[in-house]
Parts: sequence; C-alpha cells; structure tokens
Amino acid sequence: QVQLVESGGGLVQAGGSLTLSCVVSGSTDSIGTLGWYRQAPGKQRELVAFITRIYTTTYADSIKGRFTISRDNAKSTINLQMNSLKPEDTAVYYCYGDIAPAGFLVRKFWGQGTQVTVSS
Repeated sequence: QVQLVESGGGLVQAGGSLTLSCVVSGSTDSIGTLGWYRQAPGKQRELVAFITRIYTTTYADSIKGRFTISRDNAKSTINLQMNSLKPEDTAVYYCYGDIAPAGFLVRKFWGQGTQVTVSS
C-alpha cells in the first residue's frame, strides 16, 4: 500500500526556518511529480511547489525566493526548505505525488498533513 508520510512541521517565529520532509513508502511502478500544497484556516488548499522526476521545479509566487523543494529519487523523498517564514505561511502542509502503485495506473496520493505555525 502506497503511503506518503510527512514530517518536520512545528512552531517557528517569523523570519525563522523549517524543513518539511515527505517519504513515499510501499511498492510502486513509478513515482512521478511530487510536491506540496497547503491549506490555511478558512482558505482553499493552494499549491506551494512541485518537482518532477527530472528535477524541474515550480513555485507559487507567494513563496518564490524563500522556499526550496528538492527530491532524492533513490530514497523516494522530497524536502521543502522554508526560509524567511511569515505568519501568512501558517497552514497545514500536504505532500502529494503522482504515483503508480505496483500493477496499477498512476493516480494522486496525499499525505496526512503537517502543521506549520509561524508566530509574529
């Protein structure tokens, strides 16, 4: 069974840094694009960043220059390095991936979410 497990959330002061990690576990035929969404209270879920299997990256305008996404294909892991955090970055961050479980077609999988809180 394919699972995405996030770690690294927490409470940080404005201007601080956090690194989120997401590991893909389970038997897979392929792991394609991996990325992060976030959802703040009362707001819609929004795309933060994603990275393709060949390491092409895309970022939301709101976090460009502050966040960096990376991946390790050998470890089926992605990281989101978040610097210069702002109170408006407070949200639950969800890892996602376009993954083909062994013997099945590609579909989107989601992690359980990790809370990031930035205090002013």
